[in-house]
Amino acid sequence: MIKPTETELEILNILWQEGPSSVRIVNEKMNEQKEVGYTTTLKLMQLMAQKGLVKRDESKRTHIYNAAIKAKDLQQTMVSKLMNAVFSGSAGQLALSALGNGKASKQELDEIKALIEQLENDAK
Repeated sequence: MIKPTETELEILNILWQEGPSSVRIVNEKMNEQKEVGYTTTLKLMQLMAQKGLVKRDESKRTHIYNAAIKAKDLQQTMVSKLMNAVFSGSAGQLALSALGNGKASKQELDEIKALIEQLENDAK
């Protein structure tokens, strides 16, 4: 799987949240965070299509782009690479570091507790 750049990840996140979108829609969403020119967004999305990160529907005048990879698949790949490269393959060290550096919501903590309980039950 190709590792997307930071800007490509921003575009993928928009497509995952919004669903299939035109360059204009993606560009407008990106401009909510920082100013990005339309032609820059267009060129990035064209390159992403060549890399296989997005698919482009050219059947209408306005081309529609859709993420070619699922968010969960990319997350798992990137977390696995990070865990192996930085935490010597230790999922526990990765989790402790992530929880220690961020602010997890009550809902996220509840989900983490449920996952831990499930993993403990599976290990029995």
